[in-house]
Amino acid sequence: MKRVLSFLIALVFVIAPGCQQRETAGEMALAPEVDFELSADQTHARWSSTIEPVLRVPSGSVIKVGTEEASDRQLDLNSTLEDLANLSFDPIHPLTGPVYVENAEPGDVLKVTLHKIEMGDWGWTAIVPGFGFLSDEFTEPWLKIFELGKDKKTARFSEDIEIPLKPFPGVMGVAPDTEEMLSTIPPRENGGNMDDPNITEGSVVYFPVLVEGALFSIGDTHAAQGHGEVCGTAIEAPMNIIYEVEVIKEGRAISEPQYETDEYYAVTAFAETIDEAAKKATRFMIDYLVEEKGMNRQDAYALCSLAGDLKIAEVVDVPHMLVSMHIPKNIFKN
Repeated sequence: MKRVLSFLIALVFVIAPGCQQRETAGEMALAPEVDFELSADQTHARWSSTIEPVLRVPSGSVIKVGTEEASDRQLDLNSTLEDLANLSFDPIHPLTGPVYVENAEPGDVLKVTLHKIEMGDWGWTAIVPGFGFLSDEFTEPWLKIFELGKDKKTARFSEDIEIPLKPFPGVMGVAPDTEEMLSTIPPRENGGNMDDPNITEGSVVYFPVLVEGALFSIGDTHAAQGHGEVCGTAIEAPMNIIYEVEVIKEGRAISEPQYETDEYYAVTAFAETIDEAAKKATRFMIDYLVEEKGMNRQDAYALCSLAGDLKIAEVVDVPHMLVSMHIPKNIFKN
């Protein structure tokens, strides 16, 4: 028995280094070597093809960016309702970028892989009078500050409520094909304020390239948010993000952003009603199933009914809504 026990102990010490090596390799896969860095000061707060890029990179580059919380430092750990009352919407959604991706041309697709998302030390949630899905019912300001950190798993909402943290960028996208300075508040074909809590670390997001160089930007980072973001804010928090950009040429054309994880493929659709956004998302998923899985449209439509999941990503930017549809990957044998 002693010999067997000694053998098992020795075996543990032999195997353990290999196990640790595999874990380290996995961590490295999540955060590859960074080629370029941008600070949280290199931002803009509008969408336009005329905004000059702050960085130019080749396809395949890995970029680390800092992002500010949605108020762009108008609020902090010590903010009060008085600070909230003085909140200006002009700098809302500071977006780090734009990044010019070489050889990206209109008609291409920009693939963005979110390798790593690291939370900052604090965050806030607010009810801002005049803003939100039920703005006519909730007319008084309300503010809550959260202590966060890169190793935090939950945020304390109250003594009895802990909210799981799942950080993600609320706004990201490419430049629209216009010289007009557009607000970052609504979602659009270029991406924008999608506020989809499923697009988190490990997700791969696809954007239609609308202008030369794509001009990709990212920000409005959220530590936690429910589908809908109904009161108008998530846990708004500064973060660091490591992402990779890749230009896809001569692939399947898309008209609005799509994304995938290991578990599912998803399409997104914006519109001014939930009904129309849901219809568009269904049509986009049918297109995906026809083009990528070789299905006919009737089979694809039926499969969307049997296995597709419609999800409301956000409703707060009234009347602009975003709906996604997910299809699980494990139902396909190939």
